[in-house]
Amino acid sequence: MSTRIETLEFQAEARQLLQLMVHSIYSDKDIFLRELISNASDALDKLRLESLVDKDLQADTSDLHIDLEVDRGARTLTVRDNGIGMSRDDVVQLIGTIAKSGTAEVLRKAKEAKEAKDAAASPELIGQFGVGFYSTFMVADRVTLLTRRAGASGGTRWESSGEGTYVIEEIDDAPQGTAVTLHLKPEDTEDHLFDYTAAWKIREIVKKYSDFIAWPIRMATERTAQAAADAADAATEAAATDEAGTNEAGAATTEVQTLNSMKALWARPRDEVDQAEYHELYRHLSHDWTDPLETIHMKGEGLFEYEALLFIPSHAPLDLFAQDGKRGIQLYVKRVFIMDDCQALMPNYLRFVKGVVDAHDLSLNISREILQQDRQIQLVRRRLVKKVLSTVRHLQTDDAERYRTFWKEFGPVVKEGLLDDVDNQEAILDIVSVASTRDPEQTTTLREYVDRMKDGQDDIYYMTGESRLMVEKSPHMEAFQARGYEVLILTDPVDEVWVERVARFDGKPLRSIAKGQVDLGTADEKDSTEPEREQQKKDFSGLLTWLARTLQEEVKEVRLSSRLTTSPACLVGDTHDITPTLEKMYRAMGQNVPHPKRILELNPTHPLVSGLRKAHEQQDADAASDVLGETAELLYGMALLAEGGELADPSRFTRILADRLANTL
Repeated sequence: MSTRIETLEFQAEARQLLQLMVHSIYSDKDIFLRELISNASDALDKLRLESLVDKDLQADTSDLHIDLEVDRGARTLTVRDNGIGMSRDDVVQLIGTIAKSGTAEVLRKAKEAKEAKDAAASPELIGQFGVGFYSTFMVADRVTLLTRRAGASGGTRWESSGEGTYVIEEIDDAPQGTAVTLHLKPEDTEDHLFDYTAAWKIREIVKKYSDFIAWPIRMATERTAQAAADAADAATEAAATDEAGTNEAGAATTEVQTLNSMKALWARPRDEVDQAEYHELYRHLSHDWTDPLETIHMKGEGLFEYEALLFIPSHAPLDLFAQDGKRGIQLYVKRVFIMDDCQALMPNYLRFVKGVVDAHDLSLNISREILQQDRQIQLVRRRLVKKVLSTVRHLQTDDAERYRTFWKEFGPVVKEGLLDDVDNQEAILDIVSVASTRDPEQTTTLREYVDRMKDGQDDIYYMTGESRLMVEKSPHMEAFQARGYEVLILTDPVDEVWVERVARFDGKPLRSIAKGQVDLGTADEKDSTEPEREQQKKDFSGLLTWLARTLQEEVKEVRLSSRLTTSPACLVGDTHDITPTLEKMYRAMGQNVPHPKRILELNPTHPLVSGLRKAHEQQDADAASDVLGETAELLYGMALLAEGGELADPSRFTRILADRLANTL
């Protein structure tokens, strides 16, 4: 028996929002089920809490759950819970009006998205109950709601086709809780409107959005006995047979399945979760079937509560350096999935970290744009970053093998943080590991390098290059090798940039051995060799002046070198000049950077250089200097090639070299 049947109008804003949903521009219509399940989960949470507070509440809490019921013939999908339920006034207030704070802003953004015809409009605009419920009209022509508040004797039935009005009536007989029945629109896959009576589609949505809801989400499914036998062992099959009441070949059996895992591992104490469960969640999040390198389980309490479960993979994903590569952090709000790839929670240089962050105090309609500005989210982000970096630091000190695995896979990416994350620059420098001349196999940390520095050594020496072999064979390395100074070998492209940005470590300047002047001698050695140096400057002054004039298009200065022991010449940059490799990188990115001329340094003890000096001194002032000029070109070209540079005119260089070789035969 029913009474008080009324037809009411939606509030003006509600009507506008309904129209947006009926004529939805959202490509991800699957989220309607996320919203209904979230509402049902909230209702179950509220009933559990109210039953604890009110001992006299007449409500059944023995089996709180969510049912999904499908009628393929009638094309209906029902989401049913036995939670707190609603009174008639609740229904009118929560569904007939939009009263929640911030919903007007959601409506404004939704309108803008529609006017812009943005087919990929953010589904995060659909959120709270008063808004999320309307998402049902994306997939349904008509929606019916039946509800009874726990402890009440009568229920309420609500129905609407989303055209601006709804019918509401009081009924005497209704089960505790709320049931929402969707009379589904025809399938239209081009419009991303799928068959939501298909069991596989429902399972897919629940697994993606609601797998970790704390309450069981159940659905009755039919399959043949043969299919059941293929999917289960004999004991399970026998049990299923007894329950279904049939085991005839090909006969349909009905099973009630729980679709979600309910394993919100991040909300459970660490000592109640074993590694196998962590690894199962990691595989679900990352689609990586290898175990993670490290698991980080943390909890934030205070003004903003959250749980986080993060994983450091054991190998780099294929899209690690892709511009559209996915980040790995999923955002939940009270165990309800909100979004993948939550960029606000993890900086780009930690994009390989996978995991879940479950915030307690966010609303379901939080958008990516709002997250970027949210102060609480920024606080969580800072804590997550510090925890990840401290975890890597712990691996470095306590588990060298796993740390080496981490750095091999993710080191180049982590070093990007030296450019972007000033607040954590010191923490990143502490975990940086680089090759050095000390050991051809093992890398070293900056701390270890500093601890090994020679007495009187003030700088941390390094050299960048395309490969270890090229750096080790570079003429710039000669004096350092001769005197036993350790040099860091930096071959990742990002190294060219961060060493320019990071000036010091532990108070020690980082200094490129390919820039500026180098003098590694002790004070006594410098005093004893000073007269010899002054004499060399006088002896070579004419040659240096002539070479500077001859090569003025290529170099800005020619001087004697104290860094060369076996090579005739090398090219060096001024202290603040960009390196040729960095210049090439900028040009590849479309930036037109100025080309700095280099300095040509000569080894005064090399036979080629001393022979060139003599030839220059002996030449007739009126004689043609083509031969010496070409020798100067060869000298410059050899210095350029020795550091891995590219000749401006390779054919001319090889012709001159061939002529010189021919003249020696």
